[in-house]
Amino acid sequence: MNLKAKSKNFVVIVLMLFAINQNYKAQNTKNDFKTGADQPEKYLPLLKNKRVGVVTNQTGLITETNGKTISIVDFLKEKGINIKKIFVPEHGFRGTADAGEQIKNGIDTKTALPIVSLYGKNKKPTAEQMKDIEVVLFDLQDVGVRFYTYISTLTYVMEAAAENGVEVIVLDRPNPHDGYIDGPVLKPKWTSFVGLHPVPVVYGLTIGEYGKMVNGEGWLKNKIKAKYTLIPMQGYSKQKRYPILEKPSPNLQNDKAVNLYPSLCFFEGTNVSVGRGTDLPFQIYGSPWITNASYRFTPKPSFGAKNPFLNGQECFGENLSGYDKDLRELNLEWVLRAYKNYKNPKEGFFLKNLLFQICRFLPYPYNWKTYGDMNVEFWKKHQNTSLEDATMMFNKSHKNILKLIDSFSNEELFSKGTYKWVGGSTLGSYFVSTTSSHYDWAIKKLKAHQRNCKRK
Repeated sequence: MNLKAKSKNFVVIVLMLFAINQNYKAQNTKNDFKTGADQPEKYLPLLKNKRVGVVTNQTGLITETNGKTISIVDFLKEKGINIKKIFVPEHGFRGTADAGEQIKNGIDTKTALPIVSLYGKNKKPTAEQMKDIEVVLFDLQDVGVRFYTYISTLTYVMEAAAENGVEVIVLDRPNPHDGYIDGPVLKPKWTSFVGLHPVPVVYGLTIGEYGKMVNGEGWLKNKIKAKYTLIPMQGYSKQKRYPILEKPSPNLQNDKAVNLYPSLCFFEGTNVSVGRGTDLPFQIYGSPWITNASYRFTPKPSFGAKNPFLNGQECFGENLSGYDKDLRELNLEWVLRAYKNYKNPKEGFFLKNLLFQICRFLPYPYNWKTYGDMNVEFWKKHQNTSLEDATMMFNKSHKNILKLIDSFSNEELFSKGTYKWVGGSTLGSYFVSTTSSHYDWAIKKLKAHQRNCKRK
């Protein structure tokens, strides 16, 4: 064979390989991608003749051959799976509850199945709730950000399952922030339901992969291991973006909001609104005290935001709904810009509350040696406050404290070692020392004052 013939054959071979490769790619990308839920042949045999608990919400969907979607719960019922109960995370089974809103137990009207809330006091399924279950099927669309609570729910479900001899099966779904890792790693002293593990803000794992990491790293209580089965996605790429079938929570209404969420969520610790109570939550930001901003909006009670931050106040800021970049990193330029243009002589840019000052029992600049000075300043500020106004402030504070307490489980409140910053005490004792103990002390002082007045 001469060189010319060899060259010709080589070209033919290359063209054939190219054609085969292109044909493979076309076939592989056309209908290749499937979520874990869309592969029932892999998990239905594992559920057959088992007593099943399902952890899901409105995002637990299966795409049928006709392109329509059906709830994983309805699908399993049709297939004769023995579902005993539905466990639901923050925002509830139908995804209609506000962020932080108490989710109540109940009955699903469509299936008549009992609903067990895993938000509020009962973040972790109890032994009683797990006793009639052999397998827990977990199917939630996560957002891929550390402070989004679905990964915490997964952790507590795995922990309860391991303690009660129950298997966990996770149906994997895309991470809308996959393919990159960004942000600081959580320090143990800041551990809470919105951050359980030492991972970055954006951790680059699907929820199924995250569960495997929790198990492998020994992050469950007492380093126990859950019997964990992952139904991975088919044809999934970490570099590709997949549309979310149903919004994961009321204020993440579209892919743009989800993409902006890791960056804009830093505003939640400031006196700046992220658009809750508008048509563009997590696509805009603003505050009454931001200058040099032309875009304006006014938060009002709405679906998913019954009492939005800065309710009824005109805010000035930016509209990012048209931001055309697919963010694959944290963008803090908006927070920095807002900070630079924030002008409020009475309140600072950052909120001063339990979440962001949790490691300081006393507010800056006071400490245990000078907290008497704090009391003096407090007295000066309120010495002319009327009894009526003081009573209103007291009732409001009492209501807020009860709401805050109700967001913690009994274990979180009263177990030592749950929060390292309390120094060997419990979070519950801190609530008592800053509320009722002060009330008891004040009552004693007032009664003593009354007795002294009578003597005179």
